[in-house]
Amino acid sequence: MTQALAYESKAIVALMGQPEPQRNGKWLQDALQQAIMLELATLPPYLCGLWSIKDPVRDKAVYDAIKAIIMDEMSHMGLVCNMLTTIGGSPRIDHADLVPKYPGHLPGGVRPQICVSLSGLTRASLDMYCQIERPEDPVAEFEEPGESIGAFYSAIRQAFKQNADLIQGHRQVEKDMEDEYGLGNSLVPLSTPKAVDDAIQVIMEQGEGSHSSPRNPYFGREGELAHYYEFRQILQGKKLVEVPTAPEGWAYEGCPIAMPDAYPMGTVPRGGWAQEPTYRPDPEVQDLLTNFNQLYTEVLRGLEKTWQTDDQTQANHALGEAAKRMRDLKRPARALMQYELPDGSGQTYGPEFLYVE
Repeated sequence: MTQALAYESKAIVALMGQPEPQRNGKWLQDALQQAIMLELATLPPYLCGLWSIKDPVRDKAVYDAIKAIIMDEMSHMGLVCNMLTTIGGSPRIDHADLVPKYPGHLPGGVRPQICVSLSGLTRASLDMYCQIERPEDPVAEFEEPGESIGAFYSAIRQAFKQNADLIQGHRQVEKDMEDEYGLGNSLVPLSTPKAVDDAIQVIMEQGEGSHSSPRNPYFGREGELAHYYEFRQILQGKKLVEVPTAPEGWAYEGCPIAMPDAYPMGTVPRGGWAQEPTYRPDPEVQDLLTNFNQLYTEVLRGLEKTWQTDDQTQANHALGEAAKRMRDLKRPARALMQYELPDGSGQTYGPEFLYVE
């Protein structure tokens, strides 16, 4: 495994530093591999927040909003895998050097000021989610623009325009998910420059909105906002609504949003709970942790297999198995949150998302 591909590298920073004329097919393959790792990195922290909500029915609005974002991120990862295979590459997902490391930074050196960790849903974790999804110039906020994941996707988009002849339609995975998860969430074949450009547009606008609007135009629920603003309004405790008198036409002045009652899952130490003597789990908790980590690893293996075959039936089977394992993660994760840490803090265990060799 080369340093350029490793999760803990400065690969994205290096890629963004290359002049546009030098962004050839090799650049595009490396950038897309990093984008796959970037999409995967957002899932564990968001899932921990979702699973920690005690009563998904009572707090349905917040639960559904976070769940919709997670489903978007999953489809984004699938679309980027299609982008990589359409130009002859092979997504790498099932490898210890490539999986996310928590607590830690996002892959490739992007947004280095953010430390991403695994914990329950709190105001601090919501602020972290917002930092991950933050656009360069958010609507209804007045801060200096900064680098964003959207800027990285913009560079990928431009590189595809310069290398449109590389798009061949190899090993494309197709799955219709629009009825269940909303517009833009289906995995579609990316066999033309337009199809690739449309897919990148979906990823960017679902995550960040546009420069003039926080709306998600590829929504699953009426009135759905882009990811950054969905998280931000939960943190603010009020809906983001159109306000004609506001400087940018939007303000957090809508209906109140109650913070959900959540299990107080502690922050998972680097390498898992057993790495800290004060958190060392008993055999019952360790069994749940082991079960979760094995299922998580099977998800990664299934996803890699999905884009390794030219047989659409085999690809669909591998994707289906990975999706099933993904759903199975919820049971041990929620069970772990019923066990208090032995340090007397009142916080609980939670999933570690550790790769099993």
